Amino acid sequence: MKKVWKFLGSMRFAILLLVILAAACAVGSFIPQLQPYETYAETYSPRLAGLIVGLGLDDVFHSGWFLVLTIFLCGNLLLCNLTRLPQLVRRYRAAADPEQPYPATVQAADVAEPEPIFAKLGMPKPRAGTDAQGSATLFSVKNRIGLWGAWVCHLGILLLILGFVLGQMTKEEYTVYGVPGQTLPIADTGYTLTIRDFRIDRQDDGFATQYASSVTVSPPGAPEQAQQAEIGVNQPGSLFGFKLYQNSTGDAARLTVKKDGELVQENWVCVGDGVRMLDTPLALYLRACVPDYDQAADGSAVPGYAYQIYIEDQFYTMDVQLEGQSIPYFTPYEVRFSDPTAYTLIQVKRDRFALLALLGGVVTMLGLLLAFYLQLKQVWAVQQPDGRWTVYGACPKGGVLFAGQLRQAAGLPATPDPEPEPEPAPEPETAPDQIEESR
Repeated sequence: MKKVWKFLGSMRFAILLLVILAAACAVGSFIPQLQPYETYAETYSPRLAGLIVGLGLDDVFHSGWFLVLTIFLCGNLLLCNLTRLPQLVRRYRAAADPEQPYPATVQAADVAEPEPIFAKLGMPKPRAGTDAQGSATLFSVKNRIGLWGAWVCHLGILLLILGFVLGQMTKEEYTVYGVPGQTLPIADTGYTLTIRDFRIDRQDDGFATQYASSVTVSPPGAPEQAQQAEIGVNQPGSLFGFKLYQNSTGDAARLTVKKDGELVQENWVCVGDGVRMLDTPLALYLRACVPDYDQAADGSAVPGYAYQIYIEDQFYTMDVQLEGQSIPYFTPYEVRFSDPTAYTLIQVKRDRFALLALLGGVVTMLGLLLAFYLQLKQVWAVQQPDGRWTVYGACPKGGVLFAGQLRQAAGLPATPDPEPEPEPAPEPETAPDQIEESR
């Protein structure tokens, strides 16, 4: 059992999980997500479509196996941190113990006053003591907190993954669209969204540069606590824990229904939406708004509205209604579209664990800063019998750079002089009688 727990908390298992999750993310990016079976069958083949849907590849990031792998990764990181915590605490404490220094990576001998070297290296004030031989010693340690870098980084990654997974499992996402003046429900949350204004900024050539909406969100049963926001593309707003994103726009028209000259129904219909026509079995769908579909006698543009009519969900007919005309088929009602305008489409999202993921990112960055910029440094000095000192330094990471700094602080060259190469031994002289023998 101990071997199982050791493997579950090992780096090998973590790498295996990361490889599988990376492959799953690649598949999720390659295969279109959240599409019906018919779309996959048409794009690939019925057999492959069945495999995609059966394995949950049509919604990778919410599939059960993806969640299980993520839980295992979180467990691996947690086990890794917990098992290494006692050892890390011991290392942290030992780093401040002058009797257990790291192996010296550099030394400077025959130093008269060691304290200035400590000061030049930015080390804390050294502690005086004696070693086992009774010699006077000075010891200082810096950046012990850097030993926690990898541990803190692992903790941050754990929080980041937990925030992402829990956010994906519980996030809410809604779409609200309409025209200025409308108050629309945000699904079944009880909150309502009022579109106060919507504008489209355009260049001189008519190219749209920005969509922007002024909105008000009201909580359930408390309109007096409503909050307002201005949102645009790449300029989201935050109200009541919801994140509001300006998504897109489209065409809409006002639908009026009259009977015997009296207004019976009036509402806005966006392109693509349909309306059940009162007590009739007919449903009317707006398919397109064309502002300049026709031309009046005075040369002005006459809008046109393409529509479709369904009877009991079965297609019946389609046509175009011009501004001012009424649509037949609805007798005794007078039905018409008018006032073409642009509607705004707003994505409303709520992720209750976004702050946890953000905290994980911050903690991860903190761990990286500790690991790379606060490297442990130890400096100690031992007094020799002649009264001079030998200064030692240790830096487990970046030892070469630290060695140069300590040598410079001691007034020595940053790099030690290379040792002279030994002169080659002279070749032995050959005696004349040996020359004669060789001949």
